[in-house]
Amino acid sequence: MLKCYANPSREQWGELCRRAEQDNSLIAERVVAIVDRVAEQGDAALRALAAEIDGVQLTALQVSPSEFEVAEQRVSREVKDAIEVAVKNISSFHKAQLPHEVRVQTMAGVECIQRPVAISRVGLYIPGGTAPLFSTVLMLALPAKIAGCKEVVMCTPTNKQGEVAAEVLYAARRCGVDKLFKVGGAQAVAAMAYGTESIPKVDKIFGPGNRYVTIAKQLVSGRNTSIDMPAGPSEVMVMADSSADVRYVAADMLSQAEHGRDSQAIVVCDSAELAEAIAAEVERQAATLERGAYITESLANSRAVVFSRREDMIAFANEYAAEHLIVSMADAWAVVDNITAAGSIFVGNYSPESAGDYASGTNHTLPTSGWAHSCSGVNVDSFMRKMTIQELSSKGLKALSSTIVAMAEAEGLEAHANAVRVRMKE
Repeated sequence: MLKCYANPSREQWGELCRRAEQDNSLIAERVVAIVDRVAEQGDAALRALAAEIDGVQLTALQVSPSEFEVAEQRVSREVKDAIEVAVKNISSFHKAQLPHEVRVQTMAGVECIQRPVAISRVGLYIPGGTAPLFSTVLMLALPAKIAGCKEVVMCTPTNKQGEVAAEVLYAARRCGVDKLFKVGGAQAVAAMAYGTESIPKVDKIFGPGNRYVTIAKQLVSGRNTSIDMPAGPSEVMVMADSSADVRYVAADMLSQAEHGRDSQAIVVCDSAELAEAIAAEVERQAATLERGAYITESLANSRAVVFSRREDMIAFANEYAAEHLIVSMADAWAVVDNITAAGSIFVGNYSPESAGDYASGTNHTLPTSGWAHSCSGVNVDSFMRKMTIQELSSKGLKALSSTIVAMAEAEGLEAHANAVRVRMKE
């Protein structure tokens, strides 16, 4: 049963917003060893680690054309058709995000430009494990291609037979992934960060993963390669009142609880009776689902929070900053317009979180663990950088020269001032 908290004081909110805590100290030591080993030994380390950690003997690291062909035959027509719908919607939404060049004449003879430029080579990590996430291929590869990245490299783990899930291979080919490698875990992140004989070094790494992958991404981001965002266990918050259907609320909570044992689902509602009804429905539906072990442990991290006032519900939601926020309330848009921190928001009774996970068009790679206070989810901008350009005419520099010289001298940077003076002598 979900534990229920009624009208908690502000002093309690911090504790109620805490995610499941994990001791990563031993994992961090292991990740450092793996990353350094791959950096030093390249492909040899990748093969050895696959055997040591996963019990897989890898001959070729890169997926071959014949493997793609076999995968295409294995994927059902139903799944292929579903992927086509998702590709269309995701592409439509992300193409609309393409930025434009900005040109401004800040004063006569001084023109400043901001030019969007695609990151040249990006690396995508696609989890395997208990649920091969081929939907994540769409969410990362499509915006990378739309942004104009010249090379898209992907790494994903295999099964015990050294095979990648057919749906992952099909989605990768459909989305234009240039190179796909059968490498998982922290070693995949290291390979993309440093490069090996087979896997090219990338400029930025994207994608979710387990704690090993997450810690590896954070490690390399402090060394030599940027990453999309900090990422932790999946989470959802549902805001509900009497207009919500308890079946839908429970289903949405369970859709995140099944991701993993450390996932979290929170419902924020306006009455104890509604909280109790949702908790009972969660237990009823959970008993019918296959991933029961994950759900049971995840629900131990989950809770129901009751507030009498809508203003407190909104304030608490902003404090939590959920990865996924579902608003199943009367006049839902009035609530949404006051939300300032969330990865992605789902409005109304007919907007399940799974729509965003798969095919509505928004991206499902989102900030977790409260990072929605300061980070955006993956979008086209994630695969681009902004470069500034300026051109000053002689008249423009003359008009600005006294300003530059005065500021440079005030900072004690004589050479900066001289770079202007030497031109003014002409």
